[in-house]
Amino acid sequence: MTSSPPLSKRRLSRLLRESRETAGLTADQVTERARELGATRWSASKITRLERDEWVRPKLEDVEVLLDIYGISDLSERDEFMRLAKEARQKRWWASYADVIGQGELTGLEPGASRIRDVGLTVVPGLLQTQVYARAVVVGGGIVDQEEIDRRVEARMLRQRILDPQADGPTYWCILDEAALRKIPVELREQQIQHLITIQRPDLRVQVLPDIAGLHAAIAGGFTILDFAEDSGLVYTESAARQQVLDDANDVEAFDLVYQYVSASALGVQESIQFMEDLLPDPPSQGSMRCNPTT
Repeated sequence: MTSSPPLSKRRLSRLLRESRETAGLTADQVTERARELGATRWSASKITRLERDEWVRPKLEDVEVLLDIYGISDLSERDEFMRLAKEARQKRWWASYADVIGQGELTGLEPGASRIRDVGLTVVPGLLQTQVYARAVVVGGGIVDQEEIDRRVEARMLRQRILDPQADGPTYWCILDEAALRKIPVELREQQIQHLITIQRPDLRVQVLPDIAGLHAAIAGGFTILDFAEDSGLVYTESAARQQVLDDANDVEAFDLVYQYVSASALGVQESIQFMEDLLPDPPSQGSMRCNPTT
């Protein structure tokens, strides 16, 4: 999988917290020892922020100070910490779109995932949107500045590169409520649905959750679960007020269970393809074609 700076930063924060706990030190004790080593700009609140992944770009010298305090002397172990710190400091393509996508936390986490599971209730998820549909979604969200619309759509299309068959990207599974299909603007519906049909392959599948399933486990809102080969999973949720990444094991387990329930209510892959094909307009029959008179 492609390295992910946000994931490396999260992993580094977790490992540093675990190292402090293993060393049996409080944040105040770490601060005191850091100052004894000549690092004056340390406080208990700084320790708390970095362990909660509330730092922007970790300083390599800060990580080295903490490794010294925690008694981590094994060179291979130290190299792993420093590798994560260096990866966390890297800037990727989404950094240049910060004006329209913020820190792009989901965008930054996706490349490092081994599997992504989406539940979309009213909108086709961004990784599956055609360009014209993505533009309609952005405009529908109330964005009116043309340059901002263009940049948002451009960033969304760049995100989709992780799903290229030639890319070493994640497995992607999506459960899509029928309501999301019906809400696609009529003039865009055929192209978007055809895209959902043709993009499918063994490691990329879209299942439809039909209206006949009735009320279901995810009725409260859609979400994204990201699984990682070498780390615990995360859940991403989004509302008009905030974007949220949940990493508590209990939260992840709860959303995983919801996904399983919803998946059981959804149509199978082949049934879903047939369902979407039935939504496409019928091609004109040969017998309905008439030639214009020549006179």
